[in-house]
Amino acid sequence: MSVGERKFRRSLVGEVTSRSGSRSVKVSFFYKGLHPTYLKEVKRKTVVYAHDENNSCLVGDRVKIVEMRPMSRLKRWRVVSHLKGK
Repeated sequence: MSVGERKFRRSLVGEVTSRSGSRSVKVSFFYKGLHPTYLKEVKRKTVVYAHDENNSCLVGDRVKIVEMRPMSRLKRWRVVSHLKGK
């Protein structure tokens, strides 16, 4: 791996559910999975904290985020782009 190259970084699309502090947002991802006992589809949710450099995200926006180095105790993601607003 040369100096300018980066490894593959995961990217996800989710919805901003909260603005938690300056330049931080909470992003939720909804997905379906099988219940281990009843084998029926159930809705699940994952919540991550992301860094929003420009403070431009509002609650309800759909955003694309990518993994990055840990910025704080909880923030390991960065907002890359807005996909649509309210």
